[in-house]
Amino acid sequence: MSFRSFQTTLTSSQTLLPVIVLLVAMTSIQGGAALAKSLFPSAGATGITALRLGIGTLILSLIFKPWRLRFTAQQRKALIFYGLALGAMNYLFYLSIRTVPLGVAVALEFTGPLSLALFGSRRASDFIWVLLAVLGLWWLLPLGHSLSHVDPLGAALAVGAGACWAIYILAGQRAGADHGPATVAMGSIIAAVIFVPLGVAFAAEGIWQLSLLPIALAVAILSTALPYSLEMVALTRLPARTFGTLMSLEPAMAALSGMLFLGESLNLMQWLGLLAIVLASAGSTLTSRPRGASVAPSGEPAE
Repeated sequence: MSFRSFQTTLTSSQTLLPVIVLLVAMTSIQGGAALAKSLFPSAGATGITALRLGIGTLILSLIFKPWRLRFTAQQRKALIFYGLALGAMNYLFYLSIRTVPLGVAVALEFTGPLSLALFGSRRASDFIWVLLAVLGLWWLLPLGHSLSHVDPLGAALAVGAGACWAIYILAGQRAGADHGPATVAMGSIIAAVIFVPLGVAFAAEGIWQLSLLPIALAVAILSTALPYSLEMVALTRLPARTFGTLMSLEPAMAALSGMLFLGESLNLMQWLGLLAIVLASAGSTLTSRPRGASVAPSGEPAE
C-alpha cells in the first residue's frame, strides 16, 4: 500500500467513526422517545416529561458541574429564555406524541429550526427548500384532506415544540457563547424548576411507582446523557455541513423507531410529507453559507 492510499484510508476511517457515532446518537434519541411513549399509560405524557427532565438534569449537572459557570447580565437573560424554551420544547413534544406517530411529530418539530434557517436565506434557490417544506407540511398536517390522517391538536403541539426549538437555538447561541455544552446543564436546571412540578401536577398516579424509576432512568440516559455526549464527539470531528445533513435523517429514523418499537405505521401521504421535510432540511444545510455558531438539529447546541 502506498503512502497516499494509506492517508486516504486513514482519513476515511476518521470520517466514518464520527458518522457512526452520530447515527448511534440519533438512534438513542429516538429509541428513548419510543420507550418514553410506551410509558404514557402508566405515568402520562407529562409525568414522563417530568421524570426525563428531572433525571436528565441531575445527570448533566454531575457531568458539567454548572454551578462553576459565570454568566454576564446579558447571558443570564438569554439563559432564562434558553431554559424555558428547552423545557417547553420537551413538554410539548411529549404531549404531541400521545396522538401523533413519532416520525410525523419529529418531522413537524423539525420545521422550527428549518424555518429559522430558511428565513435567513437570500438566494432564489433557497425557495426550492421552502417549497419542499411547505409541501411536506401539506401532506403531514390535516389540511386539505381527511382529518383522520393526523390528530390536529397533536400536530399543533409538535409545531409548537418546533417553535420552541427555534427560540432555543437563538437563545442558546447567546447564552452558551463562552461555556459551550456546559450551558445545556444550566438551561436544563431552569427547565426542570418550571416543568418538573408542572409535569408531576398533571401526571397519572402511576408516576409514584418505584418500578417506573429504572425505566425512567433509561429514558433519561437514552434521550439526554448518551446522545448529548455522542453528538458532541461527532460535532468536533465532522464539518458543520456534514453534521447538519446527517441530522436531517432524524425524522426518518423516528418513523422507523415508531414502527419497530411501537407498532406505528404511516400511510403513503405521511411518508411523502416526511421525505419532503427531510429533503428540505438536508438541502437547506448543503446550500447554506458558513456562518457563526450553529445548532445541531437534534436540539443540542452545536458549539
